[in-house]
Amino acid sequence: CLMAVPGKAAAFHLPPLPTIGEIIKLFRLKAQKQLSQNFLLDLRLTEKIVRQAGELKNAHVCEVGPGPGGITRSILSAGVEQLLLIEKDPRFIPGLQMLSEAAPGKVRIVHGDIMTYKMEKAFPKHLKKNWEDEPPDIHIIGNLPFSVSTPLIIKWLENVSKKDGPFIYGRTQMTLTFQKEVAERLTANPGGKQRSRLSIMSQHLCTVENRFVIPGQAFVPKPEVDVAVVHFTPLVQPKIEQPFELVEKVVQSVFQFRRKYCFRGLETLFPESGRLKRTEQLMMTANVDPTLRPFQLSMSQFRSLCNTYRKMCDEDPSLFVYNYREELKQKKTTRNLLKSTCHPEQTEEENQL
Repeated sequence: CLMAVPGKAAAFHLPPLPTIGEIIKLFRLKAQKQLSQNFLLDLRLTEKIVRQAGELKNAHVCEVGPGPGGITRSILSAGVEQLLLIEKDPRFIPGLQMLSEAAPGKVRIVHGDIMTYKMEKAFPKHLKKNWEDEPPDIHIIGNLPFSVSTPLIIKWLENVSKKDGPFIYGRTQMTLTFQKEVAERLTANPGGKQRSRLSIMSQHLCTVENRFVIPGQAFVPKPEVDVAVVHFTPLVQPKIEQPFELVEKVVQSVFQFRRKYCFRGLETLFPESGRLKRTEQLMMTANVDPTLRPFQLSMSQFRSLCNTYRKMCDEDPSLFVYNYREELKQKKTTRNLLKSTCHPEQTEEENQL
């Protein structure tokens, strides 16, 4: 971790620096396909991304995966008070150190993985705000590698729900890039073909806005898809007031059989014995039409399903720990054992094969 002393300059301009293209050549940086890296070299686009975050003058910003530092330059030019850079790939650290030296006192570089980095102590304590107040002067910005974008946003949504991680400071705003298709899922309305688990999990906790689309050819190397910039602001009051794990379990179950009636997915919340009766009880109490498809359900219907399922779990605590996939696995194991006792020769032959 390379620390810098906080600076107090009111206006800030970066001194002349090599272009991003020159930095890439200088440090022989090459985007790694296995890390789904794509560089954005056009500073007009990096500035447009940074503008989506809002007013950044004197703000504290965390940039995730800065890479060669294109967006980093635009963040610094916006006049931030402090910029925390979290970069997993050691090849990019020297280029980022060059930027840090050009902006003395403003940049802190952490060589680490955002999936495991503890954000609770990333910013000064005096920036903390109550959840009901306006968002704190803290922003998370990042051109995320495609491979981590979905697991990372799910992790941060859980942090929003629990008001921990980067949200221990209040309703910290996020401006992040996703594959266009993922961005469409994040913002999809009921009935839309992209409506999914991601739509419910993000929209019940945040205001989610798809700000603009960057064509794939703007990146180096060019990805096969376009990229969208999405802005998140946590809601004061979540739309479903239940624990994150419960909401996720219900939503995952509903979307397990996306093309079938929602009744079919909700069945997987219950053990085989009494499954039909309990699913009917859930649907009737929640007042949800069992013949609706998962993508047709509104947020209020998901709320009703989660609230009803919570009451059922309170009455029977074994329900919440029940796992449909585990039950399937056990049934398969039992079937295989029965087969091996009935046809031992065949099993030995199969094992040899």
